[in-house]
Amino acid sequence: MHYFLAGLLCFYALGDRRLVLSQDIAGSRFVCTAIPVGADPNCAVPPSTMQGTSTQDEQLRDTVMQLRETILQQKETIVNQQGSIKELTSKLSRCESEASPQDGRSRSQGSWRKDYNKNTMGDLPRDPVETIDHLGKTMQSLKARLENLEQQQVRMNMSGVSVPNDLRELLKQRLGDLEKQLLTKVASLEQDKTQLYNETAAHRHRTEATLNSLLERITELERALTQVAPSDSRHRHAWGNFGLKSSEDFKISLPLRTNYLYGRIKSSLPEMYAFTVCMWLKSSSGPGIGTPFSYGVPGQANEIVLIEWGNNPIELLVNDKVAQLPLSVSDGRWHHVCVTWTTRDGLWEAYQDGEKLGSGENLAPWHPIKPGGVIILGQEQDTVGGRFDATQAFVGELSQFNMWDRVLRPADIMGIANCSSYMPGNIVPWVSSNVEVLGGATKGPLEICEDRLFDS
Repeated sequence: MHYFLAGLLCFYALGDRRLVLSQDIAGSRFVCTAIPVGADPNCAVPPSTMQGTSTQDEQLRDTVMQLRETILQQKETIVNQQGSIKELTSKLSRCESEASPQDGRSRSQGSWRKDYNKNTMGDLPRDPVETIDHLGKTMQSLKARLENLEQQQVRMNMSGVSVPNDLRELLKQRLGDLEKQLLTKVASLEQDKTQLYNETAAHRHRTEATLNSLLERITELERALTQVAPSDSRHRHAWGNFGLKSSEDFKISLPLRTNYLYGRIKSSLPEMYAFTVCMWLKSSSGPGIGTPFSYGVPGQANEIVLIEWGNNPIELLVNDKVAQLPLSVSDGRWHHVCVTWTTRDGLWEAYQDGEKLGSGENLAPWHPIKPGGVIILGQEQDTVGGRFDATQAFVGELSQFNMWDRVLRPADIMGIANCSSYMPGNIVPWVSSNVEVLGGATKGPLEICEDRLFDS
């Protein structure tokens, strides 16, 4: 009976496997052993312990769980990397369409600006420099992701789980390809930027050459006209000096804020250690009267400059050093302006309508004014005699520009301003033969004291 019950329990416990029943030598214990189907039950079956089988199953189960977790992590990483690859590939394609020339032609300045205003890059910056910076940041992000992936790989290796070599190599290859594409696009953008700068510089040079040619032609025509006296006295005022009572009773008119209307003093300056410059001004544009006059020499375009630019105060520049003057002449009326300077301690004074309104020191002290430069009326020079900026041009009328190589007394300046005396400059006198007008600037008759009385 006991044998029957033991066999029945073993049958239910092991299912369809064949069983071998054996009795312990002591006769008090039965052992159930599973044997494969079809095997001979009389053959001895190696004994096995349940404890060993259970431990091995747990180890296998843990290994399977670790592998499943690793596979899920790798799957998530691959999905993230695929999203990054797609996003970067899209940006590179848009960048390529933005940077590539249209219709097989090089971009000129105009076509670049036209495309520049279109947001064809989506979330990329419009400016090429910003695009390069953005691509650099994207590259850094990809490198950070790669480092993170490598760190995960190190942690997995330490835990005894290895990443498939083919997956790791595929990721490295894709990231390497993306890095090469990024570097190629960055180099292409840099080349486009350099080409655009060169084309812009060449275009500016051609424009300036054409403008200078036109100005020279206009000057030749003006000189030819001044050499022919009109036969009818009714037209004298239209022909420069012929309508003037004397050689100093004239003004020059600069009606537009451009970079090509100006006057030029024919005589040059000697080396000076002091100066006084006086003139009559009538400004008709704001803010800022612009540049009534500038004196430039080789190596220093701002040797002497009087300028009021934008909302800044009027400034006197000597050797590119600046002093701000407390003058105000932008009300559309005639004003007499004088500035004095001496190299000794850089002392300066500023006069308006005969009254001294300001003075100071340390303006380019002990610097001698260099000789052999060019005096321009109405424009600020970036190079000697040229490279004018329209935003710094003087708009209005100018007369009686005189220059001395000494500091005038306040009484002398007051006499000139109230029309009680006339003192021509010993270095630059205001005479019509010494002043030429260019680019459309004109000369006209003027009796300054009568016009000032009319304004008041």
